[in-house]
Parts: sequence; structure tokens; C-alpha cells
Amino acid sequence: MKPVNEMSVSLLSCSSNEAFARAAVSAFIAQLDPTVDELCDIKTAVSEAVTNCIVHAYRDTIGVIYITCRLYEDGGIVVKIRDKGCGIEDIEQAMQPLFTTQEGERAGLGFAVMQSFMDKLRVTSKPGKGTTVTMKKTMERRPKQNG
Repeated sequence: MKPVNEMSVSLLSCSSNEAFARAAVSAFIAQLDPTVDELCDIKTAVSEAVTNCIVHAYRDTIGVIYITCRLYEDGGIVVKIRDKGCGIEDIEQAMQPLFTTQEGERAGLGFAVMQSFMDKLRVTSKPGKGTTVTMKKTMERRPKQNG
């Protein structure tokens, strides 16, 4: 199915850009007139994915985070968040609740949170090459037709 609208943005993996990423995606999907709950769910999932890029993918360096968001006629939304960071050795293990590669304040719930707020979550990764998180959600409302 061909998207009815899409946007792309890239930003540096600075913690200050996490709020911008969340705001950019939520502003884009606003054209679907989402409920407050739908908007909060997507913003939270985007926030978790971008935070993973900042904290884990690029660890002690700055890299680029690539975000694309597509809207479909059936009310579907696909958000992809991609990095070219260190990658994930074992995706299945990384997606387990409470698993984290860093000690301290990290709870290891990022992927679990994304899964709980979106309809589908797919993670692909290659060590040394980066990770792509693809999240899908179907909204109650449908995109307005251009024209």
C-alpha cells in the first residue's frame, strides 16, 4: 500500500533532540486528529526508540538518528527510527524486559514500552552497522485526502 503522506528528519544523537523527535512525529500525525491517548502512545514509543539510539547505539559519541513516518489511507502509521551505531548482538535478548547493557539508572524497558504502545514492533540490527526500529499503529481516524 502506498503512503498518503510521509516525512523524514535526521538529527544528532544529543539528548536535547529527543524532545524534538517526539514533537516532530506528533506534529506530523496530528493531521489524523488522533485521540490524546493515541498521541501519547506514539510520542512515548518514539521517545524510547530515540533514547535507545542516544544511550546505546552511539554510547560515548554523537551520531545521526534517521526518522521516517508514513501515513496510510487505512489510518495506519509506520514510524522507522534508524541509527548507524554499534548495533545489537542479540536482538531477542535485548528485547527482554529489564535487559540493559548499561548499569545505573537504565531500567531495560525501552523495547517493552514500545511494544506495549504500538500494534507492531520490528527490530533489525547488524553489529557495527546500526539498528532499525519499525513501529506500526492503526489509528481510529483516517488521513484527510489532499486536494
